[in-house]
Amino acid sequence: MKPKKQAKIACQRRAAVASALFVAVLFAAAHTVSAQVPALAEHLAPQASPISAPAGAPRSVPPAAAPALACTAPAEFVHFDRPLLHTMHGLDSGQPLTIVAIGSSSTAGAGASSPEASYPSRLAVELRIRFPGREITVLNRGVNGEETDNMMARFASDVTAAHPQLVLWQIGTNSVLRDHPLNPHGVRLRQGIEELKNSGADVVLIDPQFAPAVLAKPEMPGMLEQIALAAKEENVDLFRRFAVMRDWHEVQHLSFDTFVSPDHLHMNDWSYACVAKLLGMAIAEAATRPLTAAAVRQNGASGKPVVP
Repeated sequence: MKPKKQAKIACQRRAAVASALFVAVLFAAAHTVSAQVPALAEHLAPQASPISAPAGAPRSVPPAAAPALACTAPAEFVHFDRPLLHTMHGLDSGQPLTIVAIGSSSTAGAGASSPEASYPSRLAVELRIRFPGREITVLNRGVNGEETDNMMARFASDVTAAHPQLVLWQIGTNSVLRDHPLNPHGVRLRQGIEELKNSGADVVLIDPQFAPAVLAKPEMPGMLEQIALAAKEENVDLFRRFAVMRDWHEVQHLSFDTFVSPDHLHMNDWSYACVAKLLGMAIAEAATRPLTAAAVRQNGASGKPVVP
């Protein structure tokens, strides 16, 4: 074979070998890439946007809102011993019902987010719900920092002048906070009750709040006893706010932060609303309670009920 022909054949063989090697390399590379793609997809899948998730795939659900805190108290704390006869007569006659709430800062609404969140404002709402279609007004006559004497000085202008059928008198807290002696307070308290009764209104006393700043005062048990005794001896009703709030804390295990403002003294929106609800229940029951003939005497001239 001629040398020139042999060189040509050898060159063709080298090209064929090179081509085969190139194809083999491409084949191997293709298999390597295809093996890596599933692994890459699996790595990215958890980061995929929910928008691109297939239809029917489970989606995260936001947590449900916490249930509203229940407003409850033992039945004996929201029951008045005596019927509210003047209030009852006002409701029976169809005339507008006027209630005056007189007191200090926890009547005025200190600690509430707005005047509408004070207990007198909330009470008006509660009573209108219980007596639909009736004209019911609750006047807020609370003044921050006042004591019993200060309130009594305002009776003529802020209470009697409104001709209420019911007066809610919140007393005792500031006297205790200022460490005033109990005996003079007891005398003035009874005088005030008599004055309110003589105006022709039912009277309900409201005792101090159960709050850390109040509990720190050693005179508080004596004040509670004095108010309860005055209510009994003067034949008027008592809303036991202190006992209601103590039940929230000691029995229902609500923290003070739940129902006391950051100042550790005043109530907050929730506790004002709850007190108004419980007070409204007590007022509605005592003003609609069935009475025996012996329970009420009629004043012959006016026909108004009079407590025997």
